[in-house]
Amino acid sequence: MTQEHPITPPEELVEQWCHKWSIANGDFGPYLATQAALWGYEQRGAVNEAELQKARDEELEACCEWLGKRRGWEDVSVPLRAARRPKPPSLKEQALEALDEEQAELSIQNYKLIRTVLESIPDQTSDSDFNG
Repeated sequence: MTQEHPITPPEELVEQWCHKWSIANGDFGPYLATQAALWGYEQRGAVNEAELQKARDEELEACCEWLGKRRGWEDVSVPLRAARRPKPPSLKEQALEALDEEQAELSIQNYKLIRTVLESIPDQTSDSDFNG
């Protein structure tokens, strides 16, 4: 039984490439290799990243479980999870960081005013928090 490689292009796509090549009537090998490489590069996107993240999370949970079974190590898993899966910076933190990066372009009065306003805003973790 032959098993396909995980990034083998679908047959329909290969047929489409062959059809395009016959119209162009050039050297088939380099054309096909280029098309396959481009397709493979596009496949590395979110699905693959989601699978990688799932594997990372499973490994972290396995480590936490193992540590939890060790005598005296039960309370290590919580800080370990926090350290290995930190929360992304809030929108407020991102805005303050962006402001600090642009500080040289602003007058000192404008910088202090904007910074004071940003510091007074409650933390928001994502754009969806603004949509109610």
